[in-house]
Amino acid sequence: MINSKQYIPGLLMIMFLGSAVLSDAQTDRKAAELKSLGKNLSTAKSRVAMAQKQLNAADSLIKTGYQMIKEGKAESKSVFEESDRLDKEYSARHKSLEKLTVSDDKAEAAKTRTELKTFDNQYKSENLSLEKKLKSAERKQSSGSSLVIRGKTAKLNARDALKTANATLKSAQKKFDAANKK
Repeated sequence: MINSKQYIPGLLMIMFLGSAVLSDAQTDRKAAELKSLGKNLSTAKSRVAMAQKQLNAADSLIKTGYQMIKEGKAESKSVFEESDRLDKEYSARHKSLEKLTVSDDKAEAAKTRTELKTFDNQYKSENLSLEKKLKSAERKQSSGSSLVIRGKTAKLNARDALKTANATLKSAQKKFDAANKK
């Protein structure tokens, strides 16, 4: 029969080496787990930063939109004031020229009619220019309103994304901290 006492030192050696190998495997597994959790943590942080960036961009759109609306209103007001001034000047000058067209002096009446036509054409041209300025101001206001709407929608989406990203970050941080303590 084989004496079992002969094999005990060999078995102890194998068990010792086996436990060392298992210990190394556990250390490698823990390092891999920490690396994975660290990667998840950095991804969560980048998602929070991206959501914050989107929120800032949405705020910027809203601010720009309101600024465009304000500028458009100011330009419209300016156009209306200029139009009122132009109408008053036209009315006053037109009356005086109209009176001169019925003058007894035919040469002066003809000259006045020509001057009146030139004055009317100039008035129409200036009025057309004011209409273009008004349309431009209205387009600016419309674009501003559109930016505000887009910005508000983007802000809602960014808030939701930030909320989700913060929750993910908090969870990833807890898991990472718990794995570090082991």
